[in-house]
Parts: sequence; structure tokens; C-alpha cells
Amino acid sequence: MSRRAAGRLWRYLGSTKNLVGSSAGLLGVLLHLAGVAGSYWLLVVAGLYTVGALAAPPERVRLVRRDPTAEAAELVTGLRELIEEVDARQDRLPATTADRVREIGEVLGGVLDRPGALATDPETFHQVARIVRLDLPQSVQTYLNLPRWFAVTVRPGGERSAAGELSAQLELLLKESRRIASDFFAADLTRQADHTRYLHDRTEGRHDS
Repeated sequence: MSRRAAGRLWRYLGSTKNLVGSSAGLLGVLLHLAGVAGSYWLLVVAGLYTVGALAAPPERVRLVRRDPTAEAAELVTGLRELIEEVDARQDRLPATTADRVREIGEVLGGVLDRPGALATDPETFHQVARIVRLDLPQSVQTYLNLPRWFAVTVRPGGERSAAGELSAQLELLLKESRRIASDFFAADLTRQADHTRYLHDRTEGRHDS
């Protein structure tokens, strides 16, 4: 039996259909022991198993993200580990790399501190996760995997070196992170402005009275 077939078999053995069918089949065995099923008890057991399996509800499909708080915590951990890794390799990276990575971590960390709000904003969650899990690590990793002499060599024709490319990528990621955070906190700013207007109106009202 192939590994895939074995996997399917194990999944079916633990499925709701098998559990319900087995319960129904066990009922057939009990009927046999009670002398009700007669000589065709095996057919009765098989029939009850089939009926039970067909009547069982299908397995639930889970396409929705799991606990957003846990996912946000994982992203925060990933950011912290990346910052620690960059700090540990500062001597091999362009001078501004560690500062830029920390700035990005600080900006996105503020968004991740609100997992409840992120749970209702899947687009923002996706954008943050893409930077933390893919873009940021890939930018740093690609640079670190280059020979140092090659990474700092300016390309002919005025093209950027690998160090220049990394710095440009981090500037773009910082800009995108700030844009994401600004959009995310825009509602807070609106509420703050509304409160300012309320306080102004209340104060002015007292002065008039």
C-alpha cells in the first residue's frame, strides 16, 4: 500500500462516517448475539454499517484562518527572531539594515498588537503576514547568501550593488509597512477627531452659558 493510500485509510478510520458506521454495525452484532439477526447477521452488520456511514454528516471543511491571536503571536515571534538574526550578523550587512528592520518591526508590531481588530480585517492581516513571513526574510537572506566581495561591488554602468538593492528593498518595505499601519489606525484617528470636536463643542457651550 502506498503512503498516500495509507494516509487516506487512516483519515477515513478516524472520520465521522466510519465512527457512525461502526456504531451502527455494532448494533448489528448485538442483534446477532440477541438472536434477532439470524443466519444473515453478517449482511445485517454490513448493511447497518453502510446505512450509518451514508447517514453521517460529511467532514467539516476548514478554510477559515485559525485563532487570529495565535497567528498574530506567531508573526510577532517571527519578527523578533528576524531582528535578533540581523543584529547577530550586522557586520555582514549594510550599515542601515538593522535600523530599517527594527523600524519595520516596530511599525508592524503595533498592528499585530491588535489581533482582535485584525481578525475582522483579513486584507491587512494578509499584507502584514506577507511582509513578515516572505518579503523581509527573503530580502535579508538573499543578501547574506552572496559572497561579501560581490555584495558590496558596484555594478558596471551605475547599477546598484547587492547592498544597494537590499537598502532599496528595506526602504520600500518600511514605506509599505507605514502605509498599512496608517490605513489600519485611520479609524482611531477619526474617533479621536470626533472626540476633539465633542470636547470643543462642550467647552464652547459652557463658555456661552
